[in-house]
Amino acid sequence: MSGGLVALLDDVAAIAKLAAASIDDIGAAAGKAGVKAVGVVVDDTAVTPRYVTGFTPERELPIIWRIARGSLRNKVVFILPAALLLSQFVPWIITPILMLGGAYLCYEGAEKLYEAVSGHHDTPDAGVATLSGPAHEEKMVAGAIRTDFILSAEIMAISLAEVTNEPFVSRALILVLVALLITALVYGVVALIVKTDDFGLKLTQSDSGAARSVGRGLVKGMPVVMAALSVIGTAAMLWVGGHILTGGLEEFGFGWPAHTLHDLALSAGHAVPAFAEGTVEWLVETLGSALVGILVGGLIVAVMQLRPRRANAH
Repeated sequence: MSGGLVALLDDVAAIAKLAAASIDDIGAAAGKAGVKAVGVVVDDTAVTPRYVTGFTPERELPIIWRIARGSLRNKVVFILPAALLLSQFVPWIITPILMLGGAYLCYEGAEKLYEAVSGHHDTPDAGVATLSGPAHEEKMVAGAIRTDFILSAEIMAISLAEVTNEPFVSRALILVLVALLITALVYGVVALIVKTDDFGLKLTQSDSGAARSVGRGLVKGMPVVMAALSVIGTAAMLWVGGHILTGGLEEFGFGWPAHTLHDLALSAGHAVPAFAEGTVEWLVETLGSALVGILVGGLIVAVMQLRPRRANAH
């Protein structure tokens, strides 16, 4: 009897170790998949705060919470099942879908560059957040969730491409974990950004001179942080979008763009001291991918700019 119990305990321990290893593998895979979506994540973080502009401070966090729940619903209820079904039954379609998402990222990044250079800003929601009633809140939350759907679809597609070789159940668990972690990250950072101004304002009313100085620094610094986020988001979209497109072309037999960038990166890495080789290789390949993103995105922006002119000409 005792021998059987020991054997049973050994089996349980073995199963527990296997489960722990599987969890570690899933966690590692989720982390790797999430990193690939960094461009969209930064853009999502930079875009969302504008949806709470104009509301009273006590409504800001509830609105962010509502948007976060909508984002998670987008990912888990709508996007995830579709992505899993496609990857299971028509896996070949994942790369074209991913490339479409990559092209969209290039377009978004190039459009922001165009707006920065031309001074033209297409902001249909500008000035809308002047009311803070329930109807306006519903409108802003709905708009934020619609925008999030596009960004979430890109995040999940990029993540899915990293785990297509995993078994179906592991793939599902990894994507659920990615959805949870990225949603928590994005909207946690958004909440922090949105409430930092209020925290800074409270500090400016403190009796302590040091606290008042910190408060003024926070109030003045947040616009700089938002501007930096916007720049980083634009650069990341161009880099990630270009990288997705070159990788997709390689899968379809057009490997010369990816191979050219890789060779240039290796040559640049060999031209610097060994301690900087990896960094330089990464920078060159990243800049090359961003250039591809600018070229592709710029072409799409040019087409989109010509369409209204042609419509007016007719």
